[in-house]
Amino acid sequence: MTQHTLTILTGASRGMGHAMAEQLLQSGAHLLCISRKTSPELTALAQARGALLEQWSADLADAAPVAQRLAAWLAALDPASMKSATLINNAGVIPAITPLRDNTSADLANALRVGLEAPMQLCAAFLHATQGWQVPRKVLNISSGLGRRAMASSAPYCAAKAGMDHFTRCLALDEALQANGAKVCSLAPGVIDTDMQVQLRGADPKAFPDLANFAGLHAQGQLASPALAAQRVLVYLARADFGANPVADVRD
Repeated sequence: MTQHTLTILTGASRGMGHAMAEQLLQSGAHLLCISRKTSPELTALAQARGALLEQWSADLADAAPVAQRLAAWLAALDPASMKSATLINNAGVIPAITPLRDNTSADLANALRVGLEAPMQLCAAFLHATQGWQVPRKVLNISSGLGRRAMASSAPYCAAKAGMDHFTRCLALDEALQANGAKVCSLAPGVIDTDMQVQLRGADPKAFPDLANFAGLHAQGQLASPALAAQRVLVYLARADFGANPVADVRD
């Protein structure tokens, strides 16, 4: 029987998520991407490399049905056909760069649902469905330095990432009690040249006192490309000590 490395990845339609998907699509891979949009480029790449790829178009602001679908999908797989199973929660959104008092209720709800509730829902579904699998299991939550450092006009994003860090700490304690518990980590990937950085540099300087810092990172060429950031994250994921620290930074 041919065995595959199974990976579930959210937010794969652009940026670092798309770059991770490209790098994961190697022979022997079975990749499920969950994003707002599917990618024809990933489909073509999977066919060229002989990898298995499935893509679901889903809005993670409504994560419960997605988690239920994932649980059913995993239950239908044959664990004997897997070498390993990994969930990567990469999707996230950053609402308007503005003081909390000026955020809309819809923006706040969307940021927390996509950035915090969805990863928790998907972690629960993944870990429950694979609990009896006798293969290595990992959960990689893509966090941010802003989950560990407050920044003005960024309360929803910072709160979602701080919550991700802390629920991952709790998750690590849960899984350590299991005979074949998953290795879990909430990982900050460094500063990356993505649409989020464009949004930060385009913010109102009166509302965003950190604007000059982000403009300086871009001007000085200190932003990693999505491809390089993806490579660093996947190298960290493959480390023998992955999960030793439930909250980490790719630059550690």
